[in-house]
Amino acid sequence: MTANPLAPGWLVHPDDANALAPTVWPRNAVRDAAGGIRLAGATATALVAEFGTPLYVVDEADARDRASELKVAFDEAFGAIGSSVKVYYAGKAFLSTEIARWVTSAGLNIDVCSGGELAVALAAGVDPGRLGFHGNNKSLAEIDRGVGVGVGAIVLDSVVEIERVAAAAARHGRVQPVRLRINSGVHASTHEFLATAHEDQKFGVPLADAPAIVDQIRTHASLRFLGLHSHIGSQIFESDGFAEAARRLLTVHAELLAGGEVPELNLGGGFGIAYTSADVVTPIETIARELARVVASECAALGIPVPDIAVEPGRSIIGPSTVTLYEVGTIKDVTVSVDGGQTAIRRYVSVDGGMSDNIRAALYQADYSVRLANRSSDATPALVRIAGKHCESGDIVVRADYLPGDVEPGDIVSVPATGAYCWSLASNYNYLGRPAVVAVRDGFARLLVRGETEADLLSRDAGIAPTEKATT
Repeated sequence: MTANPLAPGWLVHPDDANALAPTVWPRNAVRDAAGGIRLAGATATALVAEFGTPLYVVDEADARDRASELKVAFDEAFGAIGSSVKVYYAGKAFLSTEIARWVTSAGLNIDVCSGGELAVALAAGVDPGRLGFHGNNKSLAEIDRGVGVGVGAIVLDSVVEIERVAAAAARHGRVQPVRLRINSGVHASTHEFLATAHEDQKFGVPLADAPAIVDQIRTHASLRFLGLHSHIGSQIFESDGFAEAARRLLTVHAELLAGGEVPELNLGGGFGIAYTSADVVTPIETIARELARVVASECAALGIPVPDIAVEPGRSIIGPSTVTLYEVGTIKDVTVSVDGGQTAIRRYVSVDGGMSDNIRAALYQADYSVRLANRSSDATPALVRIAGKHCESGDIVVRADYLPGDVEPGDIVSVPATGAYCWSLASNYNYLGRPAVVAVRDGFARLLVRGETEADLLSRDAGIAPTEKATT
């Protein structure tokens, strides 16, 4: 059948609008004999009956396995060149106490970038020495708390932070390990707002300024300089950008060795995942081997020892392991003019969530996929746009995909690859409560984060009398 002319060029008209692309969906997502989606043994309909919608569902085994596999890939690649690797899970992707325990049990450290994220990691019982503390504008209180609890490393994002961290370390009688975030000038092949190493942006310091800044760091007895840090962006599919950033940083790294030890080099994260079947993702093992090859080659050419390496993946661990379940509310066919004076139909399928639980489509024009979750259907596929319920025309969750043409109100749909930056960017826009997060494993579901109620939303409103709050 001919594809709808409103479909983007990358979207192929499916032979089967029920099929679950294995590169996009959690590893333990299947259709059962009844036609519904089963996630790690739990049916979507049963999950919705117990927890409601919208609902984030994490395939626990998948998330744990991805964390372990990533660590093994980097350990093996860099072990082969005589180096070791610290893998930090980037908590900003999604962090809860259970997620913190999962990744640390897999041997990973955790990267936090606010006092709140630090509090979650500590509440999970994570050894502070396994935490890295990021942020371009860490408050004095955040710095003091991080130093006081003994975080393993603080990433200095500006010259201003040198004195602040040094003073906090002196107050606490510690020598605080620090890294210096660098703008490598490498432009990641990603959305402009996700590319974080170009010169005109808020993160880090210019590479050319690094020697003078490191000299300043080394004047403080309360600081220990670990090495340079680079993060070139997010949702990156190729290894070329990481390799070029490593080359540039190692040149300065070699220069810095003349003034003292530089035990580490942090290459950041941002490894991409598949959101649609059109996305072609470079295997993490390939990225790790390529980075190890470049690091070994550059160090040999510069005549310096291979440093220990740090990386900071987040999305690539939690993103693919999670789906969001919604209930369909209204369906609306809209006639749209196309080239040649013709028209085509775009079907708007509205769900009970939207930009309050997944703002990435509105913020980054991110593409997602969607499938019926409560049943399968042989109906002819129809081009759909999954819309949210908010008062914004840009409130779109899935900009374009195909669903069976008989999708109807009351159906449950599932959007995959929503583990990263969906819950963490969630809001209460239009006074919607943020959804619950559940983990599924071996057919059982357990709550990771409870959903917000109207009582939760009203509890902070100072205009409500205590008795009114109590009866809400």
